[in-house]
Amino acid sequence: MMHASNENPVLDNPRLAELTSWDAPWSGLRVVVAGIGVSGFAAADTLIELGAVVTVVDSGDTERNRQSADTLKIVGASDVVLGPDAMTSLPDVAGERPDLVVTSPGIRPTHPLLEAARAEGIQIWGDVELAWRVSRRRGRRTPQWLCITGTNGKTTTVGMTASILQAAGLKAVAVGNVGTPILDALRDPVEYDVLAVELSSFQLHWAHSVSPVASAVLNVAEDHVDWHGSFENYRADKSRVYENTQVACVYNAEQEGAEELVAAADVVEGCRAVGFTTQHPGLSMLGVVEDLLVDRAFVADRVKTAAEIGSVADTGEIPTRHGVANALAAAALARAVGVEPEAVRDGLRAHRPGDHRIQLVAETGGVRWINDSKATNPHAAQASLSAFDPVVWIAGGLSKGVTYDDLVRRHAPRLKAVVVIGTDDAALLDSLARLAPDVPVLVATPRAEGDGAPEDGSDPADGHAVMRRAVRLAREQAAPGDTVLMAPAAASMDQFNDYADRGTAFTHGVHEELGF
Repeated sequence: MMHASNENPVLDNPRLAELTSWDAPWSGLRVVVAGIGVSGFAAADTLIELGAVVTVVDSGDTERNRQSADTLKIVGASDVVLGPDAMTSLPDVAGERPDLVVTSPGIRPTHPLLEAARAEGIQIWGDVELAWRVSRRRGRRTPQWLCITGTNGKTTTVGMTASILQAAGLKAVAVGNVGTPILDALRDPVEYDVLAVELSSFQLHWAHSVSPVASAVLNVAEDHVDWHGSFENYRADKSRVYENTQVACVYNAEQEGAEELVAAADVVEGCRAVGFTTQHPGLSMLGVVEDLLVDRAFVADRVKTAAEIGSVADTGEIPTRHGVANALAAAALARAVGVEPEAVRDGLRAHRPGDHRIQLVAETGGVRWINDSKATNPHAAQASLSAFDPVVWIAGGLSKGVTYDDLVRRHAPRLKAVVVIGTDDAALLDSLARLAPDVPVLVATPRAEGDGAPEDGSDPADGHAVMRRAVRLAREQAAPGDTVLMAPAAASMDQFNDYADRGTAFTHGVHEELGF
């Protein structure tokens, strides 16, 4: 049984406990902002506007960071320090010790600067915690928050949620880990009714007092073990999204242990558990009956009736099981703020997924070419592999400490061939050799002898060249009826700037190879 939340220990500091609105006494607060990327810049800019005394530090002395530093100095930052030594210790702010540290989500909890803050008893917030505390502002509408996390599907689901809300006539926007900082939306001249908030496990680790109307964990699978230290820690941080939820904790009824996370959460009195499933829904669930999406949670008589909220065909150009699950989670969140069934249907139909997630790049000669570069871990790749058969699979990259055995074992029967990219391919190659020994494996990354460079002079880190080679190898293996699926099950930074760069390289490589 879910129970009411207790007072969060983060409020123990009397000065910080007062800071629960934009109009609170922020002036003179001494803050160190760690990181000058998108979220760090937004946090620093907001705090300066609030009247805080802000020092920003970042270990990267890049051109982009220098430009951001110049901007922050112009608007009133006390100091901005860049370079390798900038974050080796916790600095003073205007000659005194800081009252608060606001950290960017990518910085590990074990970082020396954060360890030093904890040792001094200085609170650490993330940009999400700061955003929650300034979301109430005198003279402006206070937006409701719908919070979404999960190992995979977050961006798709938050986009679907925003689209449904907009179809209902609400002023809504997708924010958070999706790309637009929450703080930027809160300072936008538009007064939003609802924010659809995508939260990573990193962001949730530093969020203490957020109280959304509804929250969802889409799924939890092994990922970011290197950052969290263990899968148990990662799962615990994901489950933090349910803390202080007001109306509905939305959970994946098909994942073992998902409901347990809800049951363990400290929530607002009256909040209830709402499941979603791609099967026939039970009470207080959303699910699928034949080809219809139905709601048995937000209707007056959940025992005898259900509301039709759309169809499987409304969930995407290429409907997939995980796409349907994402749509049902988005519908549950929107229904929690009173959205009518028709708006769910209209919003799903209007939603246009971003690039790099089950993106059809080309279809010619009976072969489909699919870009799923956002599949940066095995769980995400499992979702897309499940949607196609037979598959020529392009995979590989930075493994982030995960294993591939379950993924390869489950999908070996549908694999026609595997083309391996990435420089960190040992774990994937090992799993393929042991668990799919009859599947042809082709390595696109050039090999070096010993510690030297490849004999042909090519660069293993040149991702675009590697991807062109991978596409060529995949085309040689593919026949009519096959799908070439680029779902790497790994991070991209060994050969690309990010997953988008990797997906773009694949798309360009396909178009070049096929003569488009």
